[in-house]
Amino acid sequence: MNAPDFSSAADGPSTLFQDGNRLRGIVPPLITPLSARDELDHAGLERLIDHVINAGVSGVFILGTTGEAPSLSYRLRRELITETMRLVAQRVPVLVGVTDTAFVESVALARHAANAGADAAVLTTPYYFPAGQTELTAYVQKITPEIPLPLMLYNMPGLTKVWFEIETLRKLSDIDSIVGVKDSSGDLDYFGQLCKLREEVRNDWSILIGPEAMLPEAHRLGGDGGVAGGANAVPKFFVDCYQGLIDNDEAKTEVAIEAIRRFQDVYDVGKYASRHIKATKCAASLLGICSDLPADPFHRFFEPERERVAEVLRDLGVL
Repeated sequence: MNAPDFSSAADGPSTLFQDGNRLRGIVPPLITPLSARDELDHAGLERLIDHVINAGVSGVFILGTTGEAPSLSYRLRRELITETMRLVAQRVPVLVGVTDTAFVESVALARHAANAGADAAVLTTPYYFPAGQTELTAYVQKITPEIPLPLMLYNMPGLTKVWFEIETLRKLSDIDSIVGVKDSSGDLDYFGQLCKLREEVRNDWSILIGPEAMLPEAHRLGGDGGVAGGANAVPKFFVDCYQGLIDNDEAKTEVAIEAIRRFQDVYDVGKYASRHIKATKCAASLLGICSDLPADPFHRFFEPERERVAEVLRDLGVL
């Protein structure tokens, strides 16, 4: 199956995934800084982007789970894409989440991202009504010709209730514009199967791990890096860990992964499922990057929880 026509993109097609290139390294799934309901915090977004790029990340991913994409208006999503592209200014690749319950809205957002100059779109399984694997296969086959960007598939069964099963990915591997998979299942056996599938059918695919503390295990299985939410706050730990793995520097890797594991304590603050996003935004706020305001219906941490996050950051020596 032929790849889509990239001619609509503002600056022409991305070169990121051409000629067998793979995206490797740490790609933070950026939080979405908000100044009020449905209002983007432009200054906070600029500080956030500079914070992660200056730490050496390999790209940024907006409108993912950590970015609260399903809770944002379509207007705000488009504003975020446009502003992110302006602020990144081609320093690193930009991946844009386009998942929606409506087929046409995913396509429309992908086209806006392409026109803004994004490097790739990211698509998870449609949620709310769980799709069967036959339906999912047909869905991806139908939507890829409509998306004018390289497309990374996103396996997030914990929230979408549906897996990209390995045999489904095998069937989809003949679609040239699909350039890889981000796996947030937390199942290392599945991740290993993904890496083996790449060896068998698409050695140009990028395979990235979502659960950030699994970065060393994913690397040993053949992964290309991680999409680490904690890199919004402490990107250097993740960049150092990845570089240590690439260089086979066990000492550097161990220091970095130990810091990452200690940072994980912030995710134990709070009692609701939204605590992961709240904790990440709270950490960014404590570091002076942006406000900790989440999108509705969620609430920011109150002072006792905020102090627990601050204790973790102080223990790590970053606050």
